[in-house]
Amino acid sequence: MTETPDTTPAPQPVALPEPTTSAPRPGQLTFTAPRRGKPPRHLADLTPAERKDAVESLGHKGFRAKQLSTHYFERLVDDPERMSDLPKAVRGQLVSDLLPPLLTPIVERKADDGQTMKYAWRLHDGAIVESVLMRYPKRVTICISSQAGCGMNCPFCATGQAGLTRNMSTAEIVEQVVWAARALRRGELAGGSDDERDSDRETPLRVSNVVFMGMGEALANYKASIGAIRRLTDPAPDGLGISARGVTMSTVGLVPGMDKLTAEGIPVTLALSLHAPDDELRNELVPINTRWSVDEALDAAYRYFEATGRRVSIEYALIRDINDHGWRADLLGEKLNRRGRGWVHVNPIPLNPTPGSKWTASRPGVEQNFVERLRSAGIPTTIRDTRGQDIDGACGQLAASTA
Repeated sequence: MTETPDTTPAPQPVALPEPTTSAPRPGQLTFTAPRRGKPPRHLADLTPAERKDAVESLGHKGFRAKQLSTHYFERLVDDPERMSDLPKAVRGQLVSDLLPPLLTPIVERKADDGQTMKYAWRLHDGAIVESVLMRYPKRVTICISSQAGCGMNCPFCATGQAGLTRNMSTAEIVEQVVWAARALRRGELAGGSDDERDSDRETPLRVSNVVFMGMGEALANYKASIGAIRRLTDPAPDGLGISARGVTMSTVGLVPGMDKLTAEGIPVTLALSLHAPDDELRNELVPINTRWSVDEALDAAYRYFEATGRRVSIEYALIRDINDHGWRADLLGEKLNRRGRGWVHVNPIPLNPTPGSKWTASRPGVEQNFVERLRSAGIPTTIRDTRGQDIDGACGQLAASTA
């Protein structure tokens, strides 16, 4: 097959419209994302077989797809000038057609002495999403978005209060992680011990953990999110080669989506954002509970554990005088133990403040009592570390802010 020389004109800048999503009514759930123009096709949207077909349809030899995948997923390169193993005459077209820019950085803010970085990205249609990169001893975690906005409308979450703009594509989700990996190679994330820094000089630091805890309900954008998980966990050069055990899929409790995830057979960690053990309160805090109750969500979480052997995380934002009562800790422990032992871990999270919210974090003594009650019931419990609060990058604070 003869390869076609690159005669594609350079893309011209396009004015990006602002999103027009209106805030939802209290308790309103949005399952169907508004229709907007699709982002351009990208290599990360495609399986290895689909990449080969795409390259051949452009008039190139099929093995170019693997070369392009190696540059993007393994070498983290998207500059055609650095792809010396590709014929110079076709590099530009391959990159233009299969590695189009998806995320335009508009805000970058640092916290925790440079060990936490929050990014705000503008997508091709003007929608804005955020992700947060965090360095810990021996690991680097990125919290990524799967939707622009969120349709689950939890009243203590800034993202949920903004409403749902649209679903993100598989490649838009993956690109957040690739961008972070490039930032690490450039040395933009501070921290680490002297030994770690010495070792980094020999082996570039990698993203080790990916959590779907940014903007959006990933299971409401199921196909793209599962595609992203496969791109993240496929061995290089087909994907980024991140261990499935380093990937966490968070959900407010979409039971059908949880069961579909169970059937996928990918051993990621499932995190259920519960926030209340009783239906009366959870109906208010997590409106999806009016569709699938606490017990239905916990049953689905337990089915995931049974099928995968992966311990489930229960996320619980502690809100002062709302859900932090001792009897609620006891009820949560009882419900978890009713389903078995050793299958779950609870992560209480001090509520992070959001503008205009009537709620705040629990008092330290109340928080400790809640934790001790769960531990006394035999439930492994760890207060979640809060990162990026002063840059609105902590859990529940992501709100597509460009300030």
